[in-house]
Amino acid sequence: MSKRTIKKVAVIGSGIMGSGIACHFANIGVEVLLLDIVPRALNDAEKSKGLTLDDKLVRNRLVNDALKKALKSKPSPIYHQKFASRITTGNLEDDISKVKDVDWIIEVVVERLDIKKQVFENLEKHRTPGTLITSNTSGIPIKFMSEGRSDDFQTHFCGTHFFNPARYLKLFEIIPGPKTSSAVLDFLNNYGEQYLGKTSVIAKDTPAFIGNRIGIFGIQSLFHQVKALGLTIEEVDKLTGPVIGRPKSATFRTVDVVGLDTLVHVANGIYNNCPDDEAHELFKLPDFINTMMENKWLGSKTGQGFYKKVKGESGKSEILSLDLDTLEYSSKKKAKFSTLELTKTIEKVIDRFKVLVSGKDKAGEFYRKNFAAMFAYVSNRVPEITDELFKIDDAMKAGFGWEHGPFQIWDAIGVDKGLEIMKAEGLEPASWVNDMVNAGNTSFYTVQNGATYYYDITSKSQVKKPGQDAFIILDNIRKSNEVFKNSGVVIEDLGDGILNCEFQSKMNTIGGDVLAGLNKAIDLAEKDYSGLVIGNQGANFSVGANIGMIFMMAVEQEYDELNGAIKYFQDTMMRMRYSSIPTVSAPHGMSLGGACELSMHADKVVAAAETYIGLVEFGVGVIPGGAGSKEMALRASDSFSKGDVELNVLQEYFLTIGMAKVATSAYEAFDMGVLQKGKDIVVVNKDRQIATAKAHAKLMADAGYTQPIKRKDVKVLGKQALGMFLVGTDAMEASKYISEHDQKIANKLAYVMAGGDLSEPTLVSEQYLLDLEREAFLSLCTERKTLERIQHMLKTGKPLRN
Repeated sequence: MSKRTIKKVAVIGSGIMGSGIACHFANIGVEVLLLDIVPRALNDAEKSKGLTLDDKLVRNRLVNDALKKALKSKPSPIYHQKFASRITTGNLEDDISKVKDVDWIIEVVVERLDIKKQVFENLEKHRTPGTLITSNTSGIPIKFMSEGRSDDFQTHFCGTHFFNPARYLKLFEIIPGPKTSSAVLDFLNNYGEQYLGKTSVIAKDTPAFIGNRIGIFGIQSLFHQVKALGLTIEEVDKLTGPVIGRPKSATFRTVDVVGLDTLVHVANGIYNNCPDDEAHELFKLPDFINTMMENKWLGSKTGQGFYKKVKGESGKSEILSLDLDTLEYSSKKKAKFSTLELTKTIEKVIDRFKVLVSGKDKAGEFYRKNFAAMFAYVSNRVPEITDELFKIDDAMKAGFGWEHGPFQIWDAIGVDKGLEIMKAEGLEPASWVNDMVNAGNTSFYTVQNGATYYYDITSKSQVKKPGQDAFIILDNIRKSNEVFKNSGVVIEDLGDGILNCEFQSKMNTIGGDVLAGLNKAIDLAEKDYSGLVIGNQGANFSVGANIGMIFMMAVEQEYDELNGAIKYFQDTMMRMRYSSIPTVSAPHGMSLGGACELSMHADKVVAAAETYIGLVEFGVGVIPGGAGSKEMALRASDSFSKGDVELNVLQEYFLTIGMAKVATSAYEAFDMGVLQKGKDIVVVNKDRQIATAKAHAKLMADAGYTQPIKRKDVKVLGKQALGMFLVGTDAMEASKYISEHDQKIANKLAYVMAGGDLSEPTLVSEQYLLDLEREAFLSLCTERKTLERIQHMLKTGKPLRN
């Protein structure tokens, strides 16, 4: 079979899901044709302009309005607004013939079989044989959709279920039809992982497939438990949120965001189509859900659901919650459980589950009931919805944002303990679980030689999970490949002469131990290895420097110690840049402040597409003091030679820091000058990030990496730039756009980036700028307003504006 490439896709249907899918293909550089139906009537605006139904503007109104709305939505479906130019819009009457030129047609129309079949019949008239054609259905059987179509159509047809929002949720379910070729499935599986950055899961053609079958069971189970246990919706959301590795929106807030009608649609589909499911009655909607549906309390889209936002008499907004007994809204109540208090010191979520199911209070009872029901249910879905148990875990993690899947949680509690709590609830696991235990297997997963193995019910043995060869999973190699460890980092040998320095501090903050670990990693790499990666697989790369440590030193007025700490940070950044081995940073998620400074000093950045990076120090009343202010001045200097007006260039870099800009994707970071074109790269699949970073470190080493020479040629503009900045900050303070304290911070930054008050443009060394930066940082730490801001940030996690 010839090699298949995807250069152009057609997305049929421009609703929230269709536009989101179109944007995500545009994100990865694919040309998109987005089509929708032609309006049947003019709207008022069109009538006032004298337009007719034949005008192109009218005929493409639905698709253009939908795409425009999607591009304005937050969070954005697109990595960079300029990527929207990769999408061409049209309608299903005038433009359907254009599908002959695409490599993949994705149908995303309304969830009605008759309409989908009609669309497919129309598409087949224009589709080029061999073109992939898939449906983004969330539950209609695939076998029904392709009935009556040609053999070529059926061979290249299957379900490809993206989860909403398509950019952010990683699950990509692939559901074969009766005649889908294995080559098509293999291609889509790989394409989803490698190009779309997804977790691809090949599912069976069963109602709701894998993700929604298990996810809706979990929510329906909670709907029935909440009243039986006398819990409030706030209590359930507290118990089912971050404490167990689930999103902050937990259960009821998530339903509000997704829409109660969407959940009810899927639950009814499972109830009607799975009569033999042992939990069949659980999918029946409780009375309070039926009442909410009648009242149109569907969540965010109707302004109220389980929660409702109102304005009080003072004009201040308040969130009310629904009492499920009275169905009346009242002020939110604080949820507190002694069992949860016991987990506060347990950093890793996976280590909390044993404690949670052992709780003596209502929370402990809730977890035992909840997990018992979930364990029994997922075990009985193998082999009904999938033959491999790991696919259930992958689907729940990628589609619902769970940190750990059901079988991983069961392993964490202990397989025997899981069976014990099931028995106490009168529940039975599938027979294969008992067979597994009786044969002496004590877990669903094992790690062997750095790879994950899972229990395969067919062979009754541990089998290597497929698709791992492109990944490096730090959890799997941390113990066996550890080279050095302190309280801040673990340094692992990635093989091929490349080390990895993995942060292990709270929220991966950068303090003394992390800096010591980074220096140790460079020492080790320079002595016995070829290169160094700085990367981790936590929720976020790093939220920046340990501001608590800075605050304590400043409050105690230990300025010599603080000066030493800042210099240590600066020196460590400079060591990364001027070591004798290549250094590669692998930021993802939040990569703020000091984490941004670190990445800017690596030889190369391999950023995950979902990287939110920026120098945010202004928010706590200081300037970047870990070589970030220096680095922005240096990058401005390097841009001077490109012919732009030097003062304008410097001002752009100044504003990036002064406005505490944070990129909402790695691609935006190039615009800010934080990432550099031609040097740094972006990977869409975060699972491949460490392996890609390692490959680039090795490539640089193999090419004959030479230790760089320290820079002494940074052009600073002196008084000319300083005067411009000071006039600007004066005007902003006078017009009350910034506070007096904001002006003070901005003026300190101006002094550093101008290179001081030199009488004329001068070439200076990096060290000269570092000394200015450190002096400015320290002087700001003596300010009462700065200490207030730092204290506020430590208490609330949010910056304070004076």
